[in-house]
Amino acid sequence: MRICFWGDIASAINGNTKGGGQLQIALIAKLLAQCGHEVIVLDHETDVDFITSEGIRIVKIKGWDNGFRLIRTFTNRLPLLYRSLVDVKADIYYCRIRDFRHILAYWASRRCGGKFVLGIASDLDVADFRIRWKYTYTVHLHSLWDLVNGILSEVVYPFLLKKADMVLVQHEGQRQSLESKGQTSTIQYNLFNCENLPDESNERHNEFVYIGSLDKRKGFRELVDLIKMAPLYNYKVVGQPRDKTAALLFQELKAFNNVELLGRLSHSETMLVLSGARALISTSKWEGFPNIFLEAWAMGIPVISMYVDPGGIVKRNKLGYVARGNFKKMLTAMSETSYSEEFKIRSVNYVKRHHAVNGERINDLDCLFRSIGGNDCRTGLK
Repeated sequence: MRICFWGDIASAINGNTKGGGQLQIALIAKLLAQCGHEVIVLDHETDVDFITSEGIRIVKIKGWDNGFRLIRTFTNRLPLLYRSLVDVKADIYYCRIRDFRHILAYWASRRCGGKFVLGIASDLDVADFRIRWKYTYTVHLHSLWDLVNGILSEVVYPFLLKKADMVLVQHEGQRQSLESKGQTSTIQYNLFNCENLPDESNERHNEFVYIGSLDKRKGFRELVDLIKMAPLYNYKVVGQPRDKTAALLFQELKAFNNVELLGRLSHSETMLVLSGARALISTSKWEGFPNIFLEAWAMGIPVISMYVDPGGIVKRNKLGYVARGNFKKMLTAMSETSYSEEFKIRSVNYVKRHHAVNGERINDLDCLFRSIGGNDCRTGLK
């Protein structure tokens, strides 16, 4: 089958991941290519057309920056993207990460007689508008484009959810949320490539580690409050401020002798820091299925989360602790958590059973996409 993806994805396929959503798209594209499917990625950020080592064809959307800056989205880019999508003539168009322009992929699928698949990348995608307003639109509106995309996505996404040939969610909580709205969906757990773990590891396990963007939605203020409440622990913070409040808090933390602010690191550097953690701290209020959780568990690092527990997995599988917004419970969990081989065995086994890229997982993905395309599933891929 011919399967089409679009967006800023080529860099993630080449190993320069900009976010968790792009990472998952890149993994799916690579595995589908490995299964023998013809995979095409339309990318407006790449410099040239090329074919990856996996056989994925990266196609630059040429002429993307033509036209007058303030109006070229509607006069040039949207028509150009639609024509490019139609020209692919894909059997399946796969879209993920909230963007109103996915409707062009839906229209292209209908024009070409293909299927349209919508992947959910965050719990916010299935939440009520008031929650998105609080944790997305009041936090990430940094440009006119953010405003336009936000408004149009609110119109387009309910339509796409209803019209998609399949909606893929990351965990049971997202599935139940959509079911309560009368929408069916299928769980496709986030994929994890164990080859991305560091060859060497830091065995200190002394510090609590935070990894992620520093802003309101990720709970940076809560992290700072937590550090003030527990000054006897050591902390490492990986990430950069993304708003003015976070920048002020970041400056404030520079005065703390027990906090090491590492800024933005490469993926390999980040994994080395994480490998030596006592636990991974998460204060984010809304996520999908954080890839950083999988990376922590794959190295035997517990997760202590202020709010997020994707589909109840942390509690059900004893992979750390979820405080449900309670600082006292968070502090108790921190005092009781330490690195152990027993936990490592449990967490690594969880990742291997549900997320690790292996023959079984590749077969499952192949069967899923073949079923969407109306083809028989094949088995036995090694």
